[in-house]
Formats: sequence, C-alpha cells, structure tokens
Amino acid sequence: MIRNLHKPFLLIFLFTFTALACQAANNPETLLPANKADTATVVAEAVATVKAGLPAESSNSTLVSSTAVTGQISTELEGRLVDIYAQINPSVVHIFVFEDGGFLGSGTGFVFDSEGHIITNNHVLEGGSEYEVVFPDGQRRYGQVAGKDIDSDLAVIEVENLPPQALPIPLGDSGALRVGQFVVAIGNPFGEASSMSIGIISGLGRTLESQRVVAGGYFSIPQIIQTDAAINPGNSGGPLLNLDGQVIGVNSAILSRTGNNSGVGFAIPVNAVRNIAPALIATGEYRYPYMGISMASEPFALRELEALGLPPNGVWVTDVQKGTPADTAGLIGHNLDMEFVPKGDYITAINGKPVSNSDELLSYLVFETQVGETVELTVIRKGEEITVPLTLGERP
Repeated sequence: MIRNLHKPFLLIFLFTFTALACQAANNPETLLPANKADTATVVAEAVATVKAGLPAESSNSTLVSSTAVTGQISTELEGRLVDIYAQINPSVVHIFVFEDGGFLGSGTGFVFDSEGHIITNNHVLEGGSEYEVVFPDGQRRYGQVAGKDIDSDLAVIEVENLPPQALPIPLGDSGALRVGQFVVAIGNPFGEASSMSIGIISGLGRTLESQRVVAGGYFSIPQIIQTDAAINPGNSGGPLLNLDGQVIGVNSAILSRTGNNSGVGFAIPVNAVRNIAPALIATGEYRYPYMGISMASEPFALRELEALGLPPNGVWVTDVQKGTPADTAGLIGHNLDMEFVPKGDYITAINGKPVSNSDELLSYLVFETQVGETVELTVIRKGEEITVPLTLGERP
C-alpha cells in the first residue's frame, strides 16, 4: 500500500494537515542499492567540502593536514552514526497490520512516552482491525489504536509493558532546521527490519495535501521536510533524526513514479507531533483551527500584482464558504480567473506577522493558534488597508 506524490494543481484549502502514503507493499518487486553506499557517498562529500576550505599552505603540509581532517571527519561521523543507531533503534518498532485475519501490510513507529504510546502514520494503520508491534529484540505486543488523524497522517498506537530498552526518543525542534543538515532515517523498508539510511535536509517549508477532500478542496499540512535520505515503502511512521539523536520528523511519503525512493522524501515536522499526539492520546482526535477560505495556490507575477495595485507579498482570498468564521468576519473572496479586477481581500499579515504566501498563513494558523482564538488579519480591500478580527472555528 503505497501512494506516490505528484505536484498538486489544486487550491491550498483551509488550515489543517496532509496524509500521504509510504506503507510497505505486501510483495515489493524492486529493491534499491544498499544504504551503505549512500552513506559512503555522503561522508565523501562532507570530507571534500572541508578539504576545499583548508588554507593553501605548502603542498606537503596541506597534504598532511588534509589527510588528518579527512580521517577525523570520517571517523567522527561514522562513530556518531553508530551511536545513534545503538541508542535509537531499540525504540523503533515494526508494525504489522491485519484485517479479518488477513495481512494488509506493515510500517514503522517509534516510542513516544514511557506509557507505551507509539507514533506512526495514519495510513500505516488504515483499514486494519488488528495490529502487532515487533521490537528490534524480537519481543512482540498487540497494539491498540489510541487515536488517528487523517489530515496530519499521524496516529498513536498503544502497547502494554514496553521492553526496558525501548525508551522514548527525544523530540527536537523542526522550526530550527536548516537545509544541508545531516539526517538519519530508521525504519523497515520493504520489510527489512531496523534499516538505517543517511542524507541531508533538501528543502523546508513544503506543503502536501491530505487524503481527505472537503467541499471540493484539500486540507494540507505546512512545514513539510524534504530529504534525500532513502525512504521507501515500509519506512512510513519511522523517525527522521538529527545527529543529536532527536526526532525532527516522521517519515511519510516519497515523490516517485515507480513507487521506490528517488531521492525526494517527505517527513511530517516534529512540531506537528508535539501539538497533535497529546490530543490523540487524551481524546482520540485533534481539533484544528478553521477559517473557511480558499486561497490562490500559485503566486501572482509581479506585473499582475502591480496591475492590481497590490504589494508583492500576500495571500489572495479566492472564496469564502458561507456560514464559516471567515463569512461571519466579513472576508471577501474573488476568483481573478473570472475577472481580473481586485474585488476580493488580500491578506498581508496575521496578528501583526507578515505573510508572503498561503503556506506562511497556513503555517501560522496550524502552529500558533487554536480553536476559539480571535486573530487580527491585515487586509487590503479595494486599495485600502484594514484590520479584520476573526474568531477561529473548528475544522468541519
């Protein structure tokens, strides 16, 4: 059960999370090259980068210092990776999913707390009625679903009596990530248990759409992490880690036409886990802030914005759903495809924080607000800047 991602051409709709698949197929047909080769490549590239920055001394001294630095970097990185695996792998589990006694597929999860709660993807558990959790030392437990959320593609499964070595994995801060950082993925690709791969953060701030369609649009999750670390069917639900051994994302999807890793993988940011997992454990669900607008999915060209008399950064409201908080607040939507005249609202800030595009507005609402909160929107309407108070509702 694997779903591939293709670039969406639909409106970015409302303010919630995505779900995209990377669950293990029952009978995978193709395997990718061994991860060991990928690791060697990454180490070699890191060594070459450092060597390029060395001072230009005499040829002999440069050769000696270069060799020393090369050996030091290789040894330190290799040692750190070995330590991370030894520390983290006992807390990364293999989840087997059954329905009416039949095997559906498998995925990955990781220990969230000492009470036996395990984070995974919603799509890993999808369609199942019975779950078996296998720890790296071979111990097995039945799992019970504590809560699932389709829009974030996050779920929590609970087991009794964690093995002593299966400790909660510390959470990092996905808001502090930088492109180029080394990352590590641990999971069960193609059923190959406890596999590790290494790569870098290739991009930040991606937005992916949910599996759930509402009123002709999609909910979506902001701040998705893009990585070139090998992520394949079966890695879903596993941790994406920094070199401090902290979870910075939950591996969820790949961009591929073949169903296999092509160097473009996506992970749900750990800050979403911080917000959503406790609610799933407490109530089985998560309540999302909701405005009730549709926004332009692609940025306008500068010449178009100049023709409309609008600043270069902002969010064009294309539609306002009736009976929603946005409707109550009096926001105005207008699809410029119908008539290239600025009749709708153009949002430039929320609570005083400038927003350059729909992704930034979405990110603020998801990570910085809650249901029932009143936010202040800075809006350009008919050439004038106004402030519109809006009380956020709960996503339908």
